[in-house]
Amino acid sequence: MTTDNHSESHTFDAWATYFEANLERHERLDAGIPWASTPVLSGADTVALVHSLQKFELGESGEGKGLLAKARGRNDASYDAALVLFIAEEQKHSALFAGALTRFGAERLTSDWTDGVFVVLRRLMGLRTEVTLFLIAETVAMEYFEALGRSSDPVLRGVARRVLTDEVEHIRFQIDQLRAGFERSSMVTRWVAAAAAWVVALGAATVVAIDHGPALHALGLRRLTFWRRTLRHAARALPQAFRLSGTSAPFGPSAPPASSSRPPSARTRLLTSAHRAGRKCGFAGAK
Repeated sequence: MTTDNHSESHTFDAWATYFEANLERHERLDAGIPWASTPVLSGADTVALVHSLQKFELGESGEGKGLLAKARGRNDASYDAALVLFIAEEQKHSALFAGALTRFGAERLTSDWTDGVFVVLRRLMGLRTEVTLFLIAETVAMEYFEALGRSSDPVLRGVARRVLTDEVEHIRFQIDQLRAGFERSSMVTRWVAAAAAWVVALGAATVVAIDHGPALHALGLRRLTFWRRTLRHAARALPQAFRLSGTSAPFGPSAPPASSSRPPSARTRLLTSAHRAGRKCGFAGAK
């Protein structure tokens, strides 16, 4: 996934600007979640949703050091900037899920077999494969959070809707990364990669439908319905990501938020600290 294409650098600079501007937007949205409200779910539904949220929280909590290490090979400062800020948004999601778990008196998980498999696959593969796995995870999460956004509990509803405001753009960001990564690949290579990604998407949708079945039931969503809707998300995203249909032009953010009033050095400080940490630990074997 190496390129010095000017248009791609410009695209990732737009993503970095978008993610940076999100910092203030997130503060406003997070403040609107009614954390002090009284839980309204039944005992059985609470147990099912807590078990499900614990796994999603764990999946969003990684520091992304391995991904950043692989990304350095692109020699693209704009891409590095966007990726650091994207990972920070994923960690914010983890914090929101952790807040919901605390409200229900539940602890965070330290490990889970599904997360463990996902992490192992990411560590073993290159940058394009890791980004593909992120894209698949995002498409699966979309349908889950849409269902969670219809929950009768005001906090779960608020958290889900807040996260969904990021997920749509995150999918576009993953698509742009893969479009850049496969720019110089042959059509055969792209079709093979897309076919492999589709197999993984089928497996991921099936595992989540089974593993999170009780939570889906608590949200009024049948496993099979969730499975079909999730695969529809994947069927739209994968051909775009692997340049199999339509234009190959980058997506970029769909609706950039208003310019942030934060000092221009905010992103610079964040990137500097991240890269210093990376050099210190070598980004070795981290989630």
